[in-house]
Amino acid sequence: MFGWNKGLVGLDIGSSSVMAIELARSGRGYEIIGFAQAPLNPDVVADGAVADSAALSEAIESVFAAGKFRTKNVATGVSGNAAIVKRVVLPVDTVEEAAGSIEYNADKYIPFDISEVNLDYAVIGPSKRKGGGLEVVLVAARKDHVRNATEAVAKAGLVPIVVDIDVFALQQAFEINYSPGPDETAALFNVGASLTNINIAKAGMPLLIRDVSVGGRQYTDVLKKELQLGFEEAEALKCGKKVGIYDAGMVAPLLDSVTDALVMEVRKTFDFFRESYPEESISSIYLAGGSARAPGIARKFQEAFGIDARPLDPLRSLKVNSRAGSGVRESGPALAVAVGLAMRAFDG
Repeated sequence: MFGWNKGLVGLDIGSSSVMAIELARSGRGYEIIGFAQAPLNPDVVADGAVADSAALSEAIESVFAAGKFRTKNVATGVSGNAAIVKRVVLPVDTVEEAAGSIEYNADKYIPFDISEVNLDYAVIGPSKRKGGGLEVVLVAARKDHVRNATEAVAKAGLVPIVVDIDVFALQQAFEINYSPGPDETAALFNVGASLTNINIAKAGMPLLIRDVSVGGRQYTDVLKKELQLGFEEAEALKCGKKVGIYDAGMVAPLLDSVTDALVMEVRKTFDFFRESYPEESISSIYLAGGSARAPGIARKFQEAFGIDARPLDPLRSLKVNSRAGSGVRESGPALAVAVGLAMRAFDG
């Protein structure tokens, strides 16, 4: 997509909330000129799939009413089993041959009928592996998931212009804020409510993408169960706030038990990455998403893998206009996908 001159609002539809960001150019950088969010009940979006379109549309409407955005044009994303992203080698030598064979070759890598997905790809270049061929990033998004998301947006009176993949939006937010060098290989994590999206990227392209079924809701659930807390109390405690007699230090073992499960899944991903790319070495870990600031999560990652781990700051290089409101800074790493989606207005 090329830059959309009518503006775009980045709309992140998660399992626990809807977040929207609007950006404008500011000098050589960008400025947040609009922001709003609304919570979602757990049964509205599950594992990236829209289960209650009416409730989602209502939440989106409330977000746009609160944000007072300048445009109704929207860029949103899909994740979970709605999207498959793989870096593969096609047995072809030219870009033209890749274009002609992508659908035939994609069938080998996608566990769905080709007629059920929207396909796209980006050519990286000649493969360095034995046997040659052309290396490409293959992207497939299930049509029903895309349709459900765009219909919910349209029912809210908005115009869905772009449907992206959440892990690409995450990478966009990382790159605009950290300007990684061409030799830096970063592991990017979007720790959502029900899923954690992983994108190991280098030089503007993903090397490995994977979703794991561990997310922020597990942190909340263990606190609710073990401490007999309500949902709001458990959420606050998860984010490091003191609740009654409990503080972050007291509940650290409970939270660590969930982080340990996440670390175990990440270890499998890193092992597979090393097997696939023995010449590459991950130099940094960035944690985004609503649970990226769960007490101890960055420390656990750093201890487990010996790699510098920190929360991803999606506002690090962005100005924040006063009309966006104070809540935008409070949301921190949770805004990464919405910021990346909003950046689609300036592509091209």
